[in-house]
Amino acid sequence: MWSVQDAKNRFSAVVEAALAGVPQEVSRRGKLAVVVLSAEEYHRLLEGAVKARGSFADHLLAFPGEELDRAEARPRDVEF
Repeated sequence: MWSVQDAKNRFSAVVEAALAGVPQEVSRRGKLAVVVLSAEEYHRLLEGAVKARGSFADHLLAFPGEELDRAEARPRDVEF
């Protein structure tokens, strides 16, 4: 894992390793902040996520359970 400062100082090495197929983790203040990976790997992951995701309509139609009871509310009287 690279610190931000080390990654900045050796950015070419970070990029070369990512292009070689080894994602590079970069930490800030001791905590993992970002991962640098090749554009090819990024697009592969993105394509897989899009394929795995259904449409919003499919998501709503998959809602479990029967019809929900709705509250019987009447509008209040308003005088103008």
